[in-house]
Amino acid sequence: MNEPRTKRGEQTKAKLLAAAEDVFAEQGYQAASISRITERARVAQGTFYLYFASKLDLFEQLVDDLNRRVRKAMSDGAARGRNRAEAEREGFREFFAFTAEHPALYRVVREAEYVSPGAMRSHYERIVEGYVEGLERARAAGEIGDVDPEVAAWALMGIGEMIGMRYVLWPTGETGPYGTGATPVPEPVFDEMVAFVQRALGTAPQGPAAASAAQHAVASATATKEDT
Repeated sequence: MNEPRTKRGEQTKAKLLAAAEDVFAEQGYQAASISRITERARVAQGTFYLYFASKLDLFEQLVDDLNRRVRKAMSDGAARGRNRAEAEREGFREFFAFTAEHPALYRVVREAEYVSPGAMRSHYERIVEGYVEGLERARAAGEIGDVDPEVAAWALMGIGEMIGMRYVLWPTGETGPYGTGATPVPEPVFDEMVAFVQRALGTAPQGPAAASAAQHAVASATATKEDT
């Protein structure tokens, strides 16, 4: 892999990765071609080989690039939390924001299962690695219940991925080709999911979901008194 030596080279490689993200999402790995990718990036086809050895090399670097960016987004979100309950909420918020902006993440990673299984496995393992570290610290600080951090990390990653698929990715089929028209996760869905995650970890739900639950409890109690 040849790394760019100049700022201009970095920009050219970034353009090729961005073009590959779009083309792989629209056409899939098999149908995508180097010529289509360089055409989308508006660079000469020969320039491609200054940065990538092959279409497969580009695909694997794209998986790595998407992984790096989504992990940073999640980490930046979690860092805003004052405790683990808030960290979960903000981390998921940034994950869904990233997937709404880059819905190609889903198709690229799923195709990696067949195109480059090692790249797919590495993608998930890197996400879980950072997740486990955060959960271990939270457990030691008493911010979550006595859960196995590794099992919890894999389970919570699965929750986020499936909610994102249902509410971010699937609507794209109604508005255009795969990879376009992604929508944010509806706020009530987000609140319910976060409350579920916080309960699973043994943390008290916080934010709008908690307020809604509290209001429901008060209303139920009032109704019960009126009936008696």
